[in-house]
Amino acid sequence: MHRLGYGTMRLVGDGAWGEPTDPAEARRVLRRAVDLDVNLIDTADAYGPEIAERLIAEALYPYPAGLVIATKGGITRQGPAKTEYVGRAGYLIQCVEMSLRRLRLERIELYQLHRIDPRTPIEESLGALRQMQEQGKIRHIGLSEVTPGEIEAAQKIVPIVSVQNRYSLADRRHEETLTWCEARNIAFLPWYPMAAGKVLKPDQPFAQVLSQIAARHCVTPAQLSLAWLLDRSPVILPIPGTARVAHLEENVSAAGLKIDAGEWAQLEAAAKD
Repeated sequence: MHRLGYGTMRLVGDGAWGEPTDPAEARRVLRRAVDLDVNLIDTADAYGPEIAERLIAEALYPYPAGLVIATKGGITRQGPAKTEYVGRAGYLIQCVEMSLRRLRLERIELYQLHRIDPRTPIEESLGALRQMQEQGKIRHIGLSEVTPGEIEAAQKIVPIVSVQNRYSLADRRHEETLTWCEARNIAFLPWYPMAAGKVLKPDQPFAQVLSQIAARHCVTPAQLSLAWLLDRSPVILPIPGTARVAHLEENVSAAGLKIDAGEWAQLEAAAKD
């Protein structure tokens, strides 16, 4: 995989609700991502809902060889930024079938349980996904927003190849999970990799150091933040999202940044202050 993927939540309206402000630009972003050799596009049926998956098919079908479209199910959306977790077997099977239809796929390469539903036994939720895997409709299964203990419990039911947790230079709450995944060579897809720009705000204690190092390399603080993620662990595959082609190109170029160990140590020290 290319070390940087593309996340589609920002293609749709605010709060992951409704149509994009500029549908034509949204499609251009998707096509440009593929032109830039991004070969992992992450989405979910809850983005829109359903709109991001539809846009992907409209922009990219028939899909180029090697492109992996990862999607998720298990969250229902009642309005902008309003969600509820649903992990019942029947619902998840329907989610998979409908994602296949919207994406115009016969098999989803990576299907992720968007959240563990506390009201539904994990055996039921993952048992449904295992059933779809056995039918050839899913290739690999991943999880989102989980702890090491939850991953271990899941692996007793079905192999888990990826974890998608919130993680960035400014948000290290899932450090233990990342370390656990790295030890087992499980892909870690950090969502919110720049904390929606919060990592760049001057009131952050390390913002000044981040800006200084970025200026030294003639890059933006956002690019440096993505480069930090890539340096942090070999199993990390960031999936930054955007609705603008220019921003996409800026993000993807971060994969080529070379920062020395001393500067990373300086940034780490500032982030811990």
